[in-house]
Amino acid sequence: EQAAQAEGEGAPVREGRRQRSRQAQDERQAGRGQNDRQQGERPQYDRQQGERQQYDRQQGERQQGERQQGERGQYDRQQNDRQANDRQQSERGHDDRQQGERQHQAGQPVGQQNRAGQQARYDEEGGSRRSRNRQRSRDRKRGRTREGGAQDWVDADLLVQDDDVLVPVAGILDVLDNYAFVRTSGYLPGPNDVYVPLGMVKKNGLRKGDAVTGAVKALREGEQPTGSVGRQKFNALVRLDTVNGSSPEEAAKRVEFQKLTPLYPQQRLRLETEPQVLTTRIIDLVAPIGKGQRGLIVAPAKAGKTMIMQTLANAITTNNPECHLMVVLVDERPEEVTDMQRAVKGEVISSTFDRPAEDHTTVAELAIERAKRLVELGHDVVVLLDSITKLGRAYNLAAPASGRILSGGVDSAALYPPKKFFGAARNIENGGSLTILATALVETGSKMDEVIFEEFKGTGNMELRLSRELANRRIFPAVDINASGTRREEILLASEELKIMWKLRRVLAALDNQQGIELLIDRLKKTKTNYEFLLQVQQTSSIKLDED
Repeated sequence: EQAAQAEGEGAPVREGRRQRSRQAQDERQAGRGQNDRQQGERPQYDRQQGERQQYDRQQGERQQGERQQGERGQYDRQQNDRQANDRQQSERGHDDRQQGERQHQAGQPVGQQNRAGQQARYDEEGGSRRSRNRQRSRDRKRGRTREGGAQDWVDADLLVQDDDVLVPVAGILDVLDNYAFVRTSGYLPGPNDVYVPLGMVKKNGLRKGDAVTGAVKALREGEQPTGSVGRQKFNALVRLDTVNGSSPEEAAKRVEFQKLTPLYPQQRLRLETEPQVLTTRIIDLVAPIGKGQRGLIVAPAKAGKTMIMQTLANAITTNNPECHLMVVLVDERPEEVTDMQRAVKGEVISSTFDRPAEDHTTVAELAIERAKRLVELGHDVVVLLDSITKLGRAYNLAAPASGRILSGGVDSAALYPPKKFFGAARNIENGGSLTILATALVETGSKMDEVIFEEFKGTGNMELRLSRELANRRIFPAVDINASGTRREEILLASEELKIMWKLRRVLAALDNQQGIELLIDRLKKTKTNYEFLLQVQQTSSIKLDED
């Protein structure tokens, strides 16, 4: 019993050992099966790795071959370019030798001409392959749109097709920073202005103020204009016909205005017209004007400067029809502009006071540039500006602040553009003149006007001063004789006439301002011409006037 009982107690122990033995055997069988699977998968993994390495080698060889092919193609292109350039050089040298032989047979020295021509062509082509590459790059970029919206110039012939309808246009060229416009409706920007690519301006040597004629394409239904500046669209100029009445080739040979030699006025502008028009007769006596004069008409308010400007304009067009008259009205009343347009037979350019200051400066700048272009062609131009004080105010508002403020709130940088305008007046040595007569406001109660006038006080070579006291007494023309005069008047007046004028001035200087002008007006009313008046003055002394 005890043995049976012991055997019964040991049975569970033996069963536990058998289970643990089976589990260990199963684990060994599983590890052995996993090892066999891994052994079976390793050759397949090695084959995949080998195929991947072989593919990478093939890709590297293919890329290397493509690089070599590209380098070989680039080398071939460079060789072709070099050979083409060598052929052009040899052909050009052959042509130069033939031309040199022809000129040598005609007895002309050709060495310097050939070298100059070769150098000019060398400079024009760029002189090196790098320059040619830059030229190709510029050619590729031509026709694209800049960030600012202004389109680069494309050859006009490429823009015009056989079925295009061309419409003629004409106007004044206004060149800005990155583009240009043909102002077709005056000197101010308008909706019908024509866009001009900057490349066309540089190619033809166009300048601001040129009077150009050309053609634009008539827009088809639904077609947009080709020129754009910002969000606005403008029709572009596709053909340039004339520049200031001549061909573009002739206009490119003009001399720049800054290179012309200025002189004192030599030829006198006669203002005397009719016996009853005393204003011009008095100006001829006390402040004679010559071609190329830079004159200031200093006038307080309500002294009759507008009537004097109209009288001067009519006298210039009557006695000097060869002069081109331009009346520039800045910051003036609209009714005065209309009155001036109807009373003056000349070009009236205006910007009324209800327009922004930028329009005042734009009109003045384009008008003076137009006058310069006419002087470059040898013409005599007379500009009447009303007024230079208001022009200085406009530049003070429109110009960016420099941080240097003068008394009266005038920015120091705002006075340079009006000085540039006024300083353009000059008599040109070999023909042509630009005469500027500008009004300056005084006694307005504004410190700014006083500062502007003081800046221009010594810049002119002729000054006509009007008097408020005489105007209040209704004595017209209210000319202050003692304060008016012309620098170097001996150049404009004959010697005998000069002596008589000095005597007349001594007589008038002995009287006060009112008595002097009343005496002069009274004597002028009794004579029909200034010559007759000067003869009467001469009879009071031993000086004889040459009747010639």
